Amino acid sequence: MYILKVKSNFDSAHFLKGYVGKCSNIHGHRWVVEIEVSSEAVEAQGQERGMVVDFGVLRDHLKNETDKLDHTLIYEKGSLKDTTIEALKSEGFSLHEVDFRPTAENFAYYFYNVMKNMGYNVKNAGVYETPENYACYEE
Repeated sequence: MYILKVKSNFDSAHFLKGYVGKCSNIHGHRWVVEIEVSSEAVEAQGQERGMVVDFGVLRDHLKNETDKLDHTLIYEKGSLKDTTIEALKSEGFSLHEVDFRPTAENFAYYFYNVMKNMGYNVKNAGVYETPENYACYEE
């Protein structure tokens, strides 16, 4: 089994609505995302002969996804009032709404599915919320 891993990162703010503790307040992280893809074989012909996939292409696809979240306030749908969202947008802030509570665990699941939907054979996806706190998702 061949296993390839690429990393990307993004800086963003989030909060956990309904959480009792300091994470209920807006705060930021440098999120580091790791994607592992696997294959039983390498390509036999062509540009990618001897590779599972071109590292640069895999890394660029992941980076494109993490760039969408970079320097944004990530918030769960329904966790902010419409007037708050409009006020923040009118001030020029970058917002990104997600359909899940923005935890490391849910981001691992999110990135797993994003990359899988691109056609990659994803072994697992992991997210570092801090250098010491890591969550991973695999099927």
